Amino acid sequence: MTNIYYETITQLEQKNTSKNYLAGWASGFLGNPKIEEQRITEDWEAGYEDGQGRNTDNAEKWQKAP
Repeated sequence: MTNIYYETITQLEQKNTSKNYLAGWASGFLGNPKIEEQRITEDWEAGYEDGQGRNTDNAEKWQKAP
């Protein structure tokens, strides 16, 4: 049995993806409500939308150089 949530988080961490993208992705995947408007960043919003869609389409844009 695979766990898509944990596998995806691990892959995103290994690819050095933005912490805001990761937090947004996890929130969207789990169906959490959005954070306060003043705290939303572009990378958080992209992660949230990807998490809701159960994909990582925008993750490459938010990867930091090693």
